[in-house]
Amino acid sequence: MSVQRGARHRFLTADVFTSRPFAGNQLAVFPDATAIAEEHLQAIACEFNLSETVFVYPPADPKHTRRLRIFTPAEELPFAGHPTVGTAFVLASIGEIPLAGAETRIVFEEGVGPVPVMLRGSGREPTFAQLTAAKLPETGPPSPGRTFLAEMLGLDAADILGGMSSPQAVSCGLPFLFVPVRDRDAVKRSRIRMDHWEGTLKSYWAPQVMVFSRDPEQPGADVRARVFVPGLAVPEDPATGSAAVALGGYLGARDAMTDGTLKYVVEQGVEMGRPSYLHVEVEKKGGEITAVKVGGECALMTEGTIEV
Repeated sequence: MSVQRGARHRFLTADVFTSRPFAGNQLAVFPDATAIAEEHLQAIACEFNLSETVFVYPPADPKHTRRLRIFTPAEELPFAGHPTVGTAFVLASIGEIPLAGAETRIVFEEGVGPVPVMLRGSGREPTFAQLTAAKLPETGPPSPGRTFLAEMLGLDAADILGGMSSPQAVSCGLPFLFVPVRDRDAVKRSRIRMDHWEGTLKSYWAPQVMVFSRDPEQPGADVRARVFVPGLAVPEDPATGSAAVALGGYLGARDAMTDGTLKYVVEQGVEMGRPSYLHVEVEKKGGEITAVKVGGECALMTEGTIEV
């Protein structure tokens, strides 16, 4: 019996927010998705089963560089950080985005609107990519209480900070609940108890959670973090750019500096065996946050085709 063969579509994978293979956050990128049928997009993302898969299209506005559609194994997202950074790196690596000088500035169209991206390179090879969040930080409704959060995370209530460092929900396009804890040991011990999460946080404004402390392990880092995203079919994420920019909003609003640029390096994914380093910048003027950026390095991993 003959089997009808489908069309072949090129993809590449990369490890994002790391300079070395087998670390960071995995990403699949289809550099030209124009011939892939709409009904296959979610199925392909589920087949790869990575945190995100990106499908690249020509832009709707010719002044922009590309249009991106970003899928987790469960749903399409309006914005995500490591897919944006990683896609810029992949497209530049294969010559789809020519590098011009020390810095090349492009714009991706995403569900949240135009997302500016800056690429640095050495010759024709990209070495660093940084996005500017399309939306300034937005705070959500009051978070569940510290007692509930401690039970949900398998921690003691005393592990969770209060006062100016109390938990708060923030979004720069994708909302996260930020839970500051007293040290990285509490970060290591944290986990999501699904019965608690489903009972309260699943229907909350920010169902995804970043647990973090200000005592990182590696020199040069400022924050140790873990990100739990059970609502997106990804129990834990090793590097989360959308959470990092929102964390910049959380930290920047609490910093006394009124004018200038705050910089934070977030180490994430250590507990998963995929250490990642996300470079966050928060620009402030007159005490107000005017821009939040996140960037990092990437490592190309594989190239192939999928038959659909």
